[in-house]
Amino acid sequence: MHTSRRTFLKTSTVLAAVLTSGKSLAQDVKAKPWKTSVGLNGFMSSEGRFQHSYPIWEILDFTSREGFDGVELVEGWPHGGYPKSNETERIAALKRLYESYGLQPYTFQTGSSDSYAADPARREAWLVKFTEHLNLARAMGCEFIGNWPGGDLAGNANLDAAITNLVTSYREAAKRAADMGLYFSFEIEPPFIFNTFETLQRILAEVDHPVCKTNFDPSHFDLMWGSKGKPHEMLQKLGVQHIGHVHLTDCDGTLFEGTSKHLACGDGHCDIPAALKTLWDGGYRGWIMIDAWMIDDAYDAYRKGKAAIDAGVKAAEG
Repeated sequence: MHTSRRTFLKTSTVLAAVLTSGKSLAQDVKAKPWKTSVGLNGFMSSEGRFQHSYPIWEILDFTSREGFDGVELVEGWPHGGYPKSNETERIAALKRLYESYGLQPYTFQTGSSDSYAADPARREAWLVKFTEHLNLARAMGCEFIGNWPGGDLAGNANLDAAITNLVTSYREAAKRAADMGLYFSFEIEPPFIFNTFETLQRILAEVDHPVCKTNFDPSHFDLMWGSKGKPHEMLQKLGVQHIGHVHLTDCDGTLFEGTSKHLACGDGHCDIPAALKTLWDGGYRGWIMIDAWMIDDAYDAYRKGKAAIDAGVKAAEG
């Protein structure tokens, strides 16, 4: 078959565009001051609590059309657990699903009280599992993983002992994450045994490792700061440099269904513009996930959250 030079050049140009499209997408996302995402935890909780139905294809189509950059995964939803780090075909299929919508599966949630359990065997088992999750994150191309140390005292005599054990686990976890070029961002919440500003400050100070970060969730910071609607004040005192991920949500200063009540941005009493300005002025340029946990209309929460972020960027850039 004879191919003209014009046809060859045209075909080559198209092929080059296809081959570099994934790289271009990653570069475009990386160039943004804040990368925005939705969390599958919002859809999962809305479906379970309010009996809505959220097909994954509908979620990803919505997320792409609304201009988000990625998705935070949650274990067990919509179906099954995370792939194992050596299940290359499952990992490839998962990435292909999200990337076909122009989205990055950039992180995923993990958590267990085993991280601070009194029993050393439980803590060691947690480290083994955490390391497996790090391997999975690297295989998936994630930037970091999230960790929620929720649960009871797990056999510890008191809170001080639990904090000491958590710090010991996190120090080793940080070393392993750093060796893989990753970081982790943990989150404490008002219903956890770790539920105060002082405890959060202590954990970060005693782990004392640059890849051990914490989440900024305005609803949790609000309750830990006296339910005044000013979570940015706690953020300022903690230091933006410690933030590894943002779960953006509003709140009315109360608890609901086992954690801080989450509301769409603008529907609560938190000063969201001040929170975003504090993040910006403090140099945070990472991912901001809209957290629609236990919100009836998840889509409404994601839209309002994205609008708040866009307004924050516009205000910051003048």
